[in-house]
Amino acid sequence: MRHEKILVVEDDREIGQLITTQLAALNLHVDHVVSAELALKKIAKQPYGLILLDINLPQMDGLSLCRKIKEHYPTISVILLTALSSDMDRVIGLEMGADDYICKPFFARELQARVKTQLRHRSQLLAIQNNENDSPCNEQTLNIGSLNIEFSSHQVYLDEQALNLAATEFDLLVYFARHPNHVFSRQQLLDKVWGYQHSGYEHTVNSLINRLRAKLELHHQAPIIETVWGVGYKLNPSQLT
Repeated sequence: MRHEKILVVEDDREIGQLITTQLAALNLHVDHVVSAELALKKIAKQPYGLILLDINLPQMDGLSLCRKIKEHYPTISVILLTALSSDMDRVIGLEMGADDYICKPFFARELQARVKTQLRHRSQLLAIQNNENDSPCNEQTLNIGSLNIEFSSHQVYLDEQALNLAATEFDLLVYFARHPNHVFSRQQLLDKVWGYQHSGYEHTVNSLINRLRAKLELHHQAPIIETVWGVGYKLNPSQLT
């Protein structure tokens, strides 16, 4: 794992210290701040690979901070820390660009797994951008009709229009594009794209699918990613001709 810097934004100092200790066990550099304002100052001064962000912050709330981070620092991964009862907050957070969320209380192993998954996505993205990816699957482009995916630049074009996709959105679209017409359940997508098993996090998939669809349909009205009711989702290549 790359030696990435992690920023924990949590106003409860005890919880913040607990998270810091759990992530330090992964040999990661972890900073902790207690407000959104302090977080923005930290982010402006030094690069972070991942931000763990509590939704219920004083003054500027975590959802507003998530939106600001994704607007100005789109390559930084964001994991929301939420209460079990805050379904709507989780959905809104994911719609604002968060890459994942964790419900409080959580186990150390779950937190570490989520963090490692997001850092792996980021590492793959940086490797592609720096032409460091020498794996056997070193394809340069993936084309399906009017959909063109360029791995070297991490860019997607639909009907010759560039799409601004976050790292997880890009990974999800690539997975669908590599398996056209194949129907995947939410759990399968969690396993394959996020890299972990957890039956309680289907909201993550739902929100990301909706976000990806909205970006695709800005330039292409026909539904590219279709819902197969009772089963899951698939990419329909016939809509890209």
